[in-house]
Amino acid sequence: MPVPASPLRKAAAGGSLALVAALALTACGAAPEKSSTTADGKNAATATSAADFGGMDALVTAAKKEGRLNAIALPRDWANYGALIDGFQKKYGIKIEVDNPDGSSQEEISAVTTLKGQDRAPDVLDLGQSFALSGAQQGLFAPYEVAGFADIPAAQKDAQARWYNDYGGYVSIGCDAKRVKNCPATFKDLLKPEYKGQVALNGNPTKSGSAYAGVFAASLANGGSFDDIQPGIDFFGKLKANGNFNPVEATPATVEKGETPITIDWDYLNAGYAEQFKSKGLDWKVAVPADGKFSQYYSQAINKDAPHPAAARLWQEYLYSAEGQNLWLKGFARPVLMPALEKAGTLDKDAAAKLPAVPGTPAFPSEAQAAKAKTTLSEGWGKAVSG
Repeated sequence: MPVPASPLRKAAAGGSLALVAALALTACGAAPEKSSTTADGKNAATATSAADFGGMDALVTAAKKEGRLNAIALPRDWANYGALIDGFQKKYGIKIEVDNPDGSSQEEISAVTTLKGQDRAPDVLDLGQSFALSGAQQGLFAPYEVAGFADIPAAQKDAQARWYNDYGGYVSIGCDAKRVKNCPATFKDLLKPEYKGQVALNGNPTKSGSAYAGVFAASLANGGSFDDIQPGIDFFGKLKANGNFNPVEATPATVEKGETPITIDWDYLNAGYAEQFKSKGLDWKVAVPADGKFSQYYSQAINKDAPHPAAARLWQEYLYSAEGQNLWLKGFARPVLMPALEKAGTLDKDAAAKLPAVPGTPAFPSEAQAAKAKTTLSEGWGKAVSG
C-alpha cells in the first residue's frame, strides 16, 4: 500500500473504519445492473484472461463502454502512480476515480466488503502482500491472468491468479541531512540518544504494508527471522522508551516541514523524497540498512464484485505492460517483470541505473510466516509503543 500524495496510502491513515463507513453512507447507490457482456455472451466479470473475453480489442471496447475505473488508496506521488493514472486515461479515455488516496491496505479490504454492490465500490486494489493473501482467503478477489502472468515468478503470485505482485523495494532509512548532523545507516544507529524524537514510521504496522515491513526489517536486524517478528516489536518498544520514536506518520508534507527528519520507509519513497525536494533545498539521504535488509512487493487484485469489471482487467493489463512496468521503475520502484523486460530489451535502463544498489538476492516471508507476523503485531504493537 510503491511506497511509495501522502504515503499514508500504505501507512494507515487514521480513522480507517470510520472513513469506509462514511463512504458507504455517501455512495452513489447500487452498482449498474448491466454488465460488460459481449454479443456472444462473454462476461468481463468472469473473464480469467483477455483471451477468455475474446482478446484485447474486445476488452478495450468493453472497458471504454464502461468509461470509468474505481481505484482506491493510490497517491499520485507513491511509486509514480500519478504518471500511471495519467497514462492509462490518455491511452484509453477511461476516467479513473481514486477514493481515499491516503488510505491503508486494511482500508482497501474494508472498502471492498463495506461497499459491495454499490457503484462506488473499488474495482482494483494495490495491497501489501500480507493483505493480498488475507483478501484472497476471504474470497474477495477475481482470478485473472494478465498477458505477462507466466513471467511473474511463482513465489510472487497466487496460483489461482487472484493476486500477483506488481512492484517492490527495500526498507530504507531516510534522513534530513540539514537537520540531522550524523545520518543513521543502520537500525542499531537509531537507538543513539542523538536521535531523540526523530525516528518515524510510515503508519501503523497492523494496518500498513510499509510500516509492517519496517518492523520486519528491525526484527531481522535484532536476531529475529521471518518466523519471529517479535524482536522488531521489541526494538520499537526500546525506541519509544528512550524517546527516539516519533509517532507522527511520515508523509511528503512531514518530511518537507522537518516533522519527521528520520523515516523508516521503502527505498523508492525515500529516493522519491530526495528527488522531489532537491529544488527546495532539502538534502535527503537514503540508506538501505545492512543489518536489516528486508524486501517486499505490493500486490494487485481485482474486486470480485467490481462495478467496472472490463476496465479493472484492462488496468491490470496496462500495469503489467512494458509501459506500465517502466513507469513504476521511473518512480524508483522495482517492477516485478524487471528481469523479463531486461531479457526482452524493453527495460528503461536509465531509470534502472538510478535505483539504490543493494547486494545479494532478496528473500521473502511465506504466506504462513506473513500471517503469523500479522497476528503477533496485532497482539503486541500497541503495548510496545503506548504510553
